[in-house]
Amino acid sequence: MALLIKDNCINCDMCEPECPNEAITYGAVIYEIDPELCTECVGHYEKPTCEKVCPIDCIIIDPKHVETNEELLDKYVLIHHSDKI
Repeated sequence: MALLIKDNCINCDMCEPECPNEAITYGAVIYEIDPELCTECVGHYEKPTCEKVCPIDCIIIDPKHVETNEELLDKYVLIHHSDKI
């Protein structure tokens, strides 16, 4: 499951530097999460750091990108250890 930043984002700049996968970037209006890079911090932390630092709780599970923990871990391995595969 990738995460999604809702439209009520206030562009506080808290989430982007916290993402270990560099999945968060500033979009046309608000920050956006690239579902191809988001692992919900699986492989890094127990809980997504972007959700922890968001002051208005505008980060949710993206219903269009539902993945199991195993799939998220596989994605983490591909992102961070593809040179060893």
